[in-house]
Amino acid sequence: MGTLTGAARVALGPELPPFYTNDEQLAADVARCAFAERDPLWRLPLWPAYDSWLDSKVADINNAPTNGFAGSITCALFLQRFVEHAKSWLHLDIYAWTPSAKPGRPEGGECQGARALYRLLSERHG
Repeated sequence: MGTLTGAARVALGPELPPFYTNDEQLAADVARCAFAERDPLWRLPLWPAYDSWLDSKVADINNAPTNGFAGSITCALFLQRFVEHAKSWLHLDIYAWTPSAKPGRPEGGECQGARALYRLLSERHG
């Protein structure tokens, strides 16, 4: 989980963090747990055409493409390069802030995604 880009917040707003994975079953389980916990998460694609934006002329990899587009997706693609041998992986690009109070969720710092992940981990490894 990381508060890595403002791009996700701009695209989806402060209440709907995106998540990324290349594991279809994990994606379905995350979405189901997020719904059950009322801890909204939305899957975005690991769009392969953007992977080349991480290429660099002077380094092994560029962690900040200069074109300014698809920041949340390119961040997930960047992270994906470091888990190539993992059986499964998940990235949540969270905002972690509630701009206005709602029942059970006061204004301020928010543990977005944590409730959904706790349920998922409890179900899988409880």
